[in-house]
Amino acid sequence: MSEIVANLLYSKEHEWIKVLDEKRILVGITDFAQAQLGDIVFIELPEISSDVTADESMGSVESVKAVSDIYSPVSGKIVLINKALEANPELVNLEPYTTGWIAEIEISGPDALEGLLTAAEYESLIGEA
Repeated sequence: MSEIVANLLYSKEHEWIKVLDEKRILVGITDFAQAQLGDIVFIELPEISSDVTADESMGSVESVKAVSDIYSPVSGKIVLINKALEANPELVNLEPYTTGWIAEIEISGPDALEGLLTAAEYESLIGEA
């Protein structure tokens, strides 16, 4: 059973979202997603200061099984990336909700988080209720 953290938000594309303050969020891929991918060997991170659009690719994850896009859960601007993943992409497998985060995004506005899933809704989505 995949770990689902109660105080996070989730996207239908299997990203988690931690609200840092009214303007910034932290994004990573969920435990369910990393388990489906298998051993992660490379992560293409977004560029700092690049604009991202909700539900569009902002990077990719390469595993021993496949290459998958990382979708931005919100529209906004990349303000920070997890450079530790360049040398240690396996952090996403080991600690997807802590050291395995992908990027920090400055959200485009107060309604940017609308449509994201609660932990219970995400649990229903992946069928592990």
